[in-house]
Amino acid sequence: MSKAKYTVTAALPYANGPIHLGHVAGVYLPADIFVRFLRMNHHDVAFICGSDEHGAAITLRAKKEGISPQEIVDKYHDLIKKAFDDFHINFDIFHRTSAPIHHETSQEFFKVLHDKGKFTEETSEQYYDETFHQFLADRYISGTCPKCQNPGAYGDQCEKCGSDLSPKDLINPVSTLSGKAPILKTTSHWYLPMQLHENWLRTWIKEGRLDGVQQHDPKAWRNQVIGQCMSWIDGGLHPRAMTRDLDWGVKVPLPNAEGKVLYVWLDAPIGYISATKQWALDQNKDWKDYWTGDRKLVHFIGKDNIVFHAIIFPILLKDHGGFILPDNVPAYEFLNLEGDKFSTSRNWAVWLHEYISTYPDKIDELKYVLTAIAPESKDAEFTWKEYQTRINSELADILGNFVNRALVLTHKYYEGIIPECGELTAADHQVIEAIHQIPGKIASLMYQYKLRDAQAEAMQLARIGNKYLAEQEPWKLIKTDPERVATIMNIALQITANLSIVLQPFLPNTATKLEGILNYKTKDWNDAGKINLLSSGHAIHNPEILFQKIEDDLVHAEVEKLKKSNQSNLKFEPQKMEISFDDFTKIDIRLGTILSAEKVEKADKLLKLLVDTGIDKRTIVSGIAEHYQPEEVVGKTVQVLLNLAPRKIRGIESQGMILMAEDIDGKLSFMIPEKPFEAGGGVR
Repeated sequence: MSKAKYTVTAALPYANGPIHLGHVAGVYLPADIFVRFLRMNHHDVAFICGSDEHGAAITLRAKKEGISPQEIVDKYHDLIKKAFDDFHINFDIFHRTSAPIHHETSQEFFKVLHDKGKFTEETSEQYYDETFHQFLADRYISGTCPKCQNPGAYGDQCEKCGSDLSPKDLINPVSTLSGKAPILKTTSHWYLPMQLHENWLRTWIKEGRLDGVQQHDPKAWRNQVIGQCMSWIDGGLHPRAMTRDLDWGVKVPLPNAEGKVLYVWLDAPIGYISATKQWALDQNKDWKDYWTGDRKLVHFIGKDNIVFHAIIFPILLKDHGGFILPDNVPAYEFLNLEGDKFSTSRNWAVWLHEYISTYPDKIDELKYVLTAIAPESKDAEFTWKEYQTRINSELADILGNFVNRALVLTHKYYEGIIPECGELTAADHQVIEAIHQIPGKIASLMYQYKLRDAQAEAMQLARIGNKYLAEQEPWKLIKTDPERVATIMNIALQITANLSIVLQPFLPNTATKLEGILNYKTKDWNDAGKINLLSSGHAIHNPEILFQKIEDDLVHAEVEKLKKSNQSNLKFEPQKMEISFDDFTKIDIRLGTILSAEKVEKADKLLKLLVDTGIDKRTIVSGIAEHYQPEEVVGKTVQVLLNLAPRKIRGIESQGMILMAEDIDGKLSFMIPEKPFEAGGGVR
């Protein structure tokens, strides 16, 4: 039986910033694990990715940093590519959409659709930023989602509820360039009439059939993927513009399209095809073999990209003709960080390149943790404490402990030579049966895209080995029954050799290290499950510790680093030290009326105030002279902290404090009650 052929893509990362662990856990690591497994099973695989270098996000970042879009994409393409290389994400090609071959491919694709009459040309009113003198692409507009009231929705989609939006759907839209309300202005674009595709999309997504032919197994698709797609379709698809008024991107290849580029969600998915073209050229292959015929196309993406890969791109591929449609779109939910969402703007993130720089010897450890908590069906959370716990209690105490015991005892008892397996007991047969079964269980889970469970099954083999040695206690039997110990150790070493195989997709560095120690190497999944991988008399090398335990100091340092980096990006000062409710009840804040005011001599910032507090009239020195003249404050109702201990300021005893509001620029303002209040009223 011939093996299925695969073209596997990982979502093109925007080249407007570095990659963080949320991206890694939800797209790139699972894609790499899946491809490693496929290759061990002799599937023909092309693993395609590259940086997405067009669209609003790039130009926004360029404006923010005061450099050109090309400089932005060059900077971040190199940074992202190096991070992937250092993390051993083994793409066949990591391409870029600014490459000439991509522009040519995208323009050819658009021209085919245009010539087939698949677009409609429409004139409409679109939002325009008068300050920046340009039309606004969907991602240049934000506002309140009309469906879930999320105040940070974009003009194409609400990332909170997943709703498909158009800019005019937004409540109180604003330009992300100027922060001002945009105006409507007339422009013309080419639209994809998606509403014409509802019927075949519904059958293809829910039943896996296209034109009466079974294309894929809908039961293998994740519920959230089908659910989000059907929500879009059942809500009614709408025409979507495939061009934009921008000066950065793939130029529309038509004579009457000056100043227009291809919509990024037409341009970016074609990046998978253009990257395959470049790779095929480099490898002397035919790129069409990877996008036509009997081949499975698999898109690893985050949930915010579902509709683009499962609805829009399939429409484009089908309209063009000659291309395969996705066999599966294993979309991942979001990974959160220490109780909050990853946030680039607040620097609330663990950046992949920084992690690698800090912990270059802990690549597999991070891979293991991210896979163990992978957000396959619901949002998950990364914490440094769980990172520590999983490495210490699972990698070190289970996997590392078992392997170290097996190797150390082999050197101690047999000078590193594999002993001969003797007569088997019932306990041995039970363990051997588990060795036989586990690779098949892992494979079944992998083909179902349940990578988290597959890794857990691989670790189960280490748990079985640990339990086996603990129960058999060869260190006690060595003096009374050395033949039995030889059998125990032979089986333990066969488990170790099997671990070097089944761990390769998940922990490739560790698997390679194990192969080196065992003096044994295989890249074939079919060898997994065998109990004669290491023959008696085979010599192994000296053992080494696979995983160092994570100390509390590392956890504390990383959490503090997060807090500090987050606070450094806040507009205002962070929260002060927590106080108890009892402390709060001691504070006496009341309304007062300023009766008189005068400047303090030789003090530019100070005013001397006489304040009626309702219970007395007292002098308060306040640092508001740079914001208010004395005559401006007389008669004002203010908030006064009464029970602050008196202190002398420039020789004047101040008997309280006036409370003020302060904006981001340090400008002060009185907090005046909406209605008139008598002096002495309490503030609660």
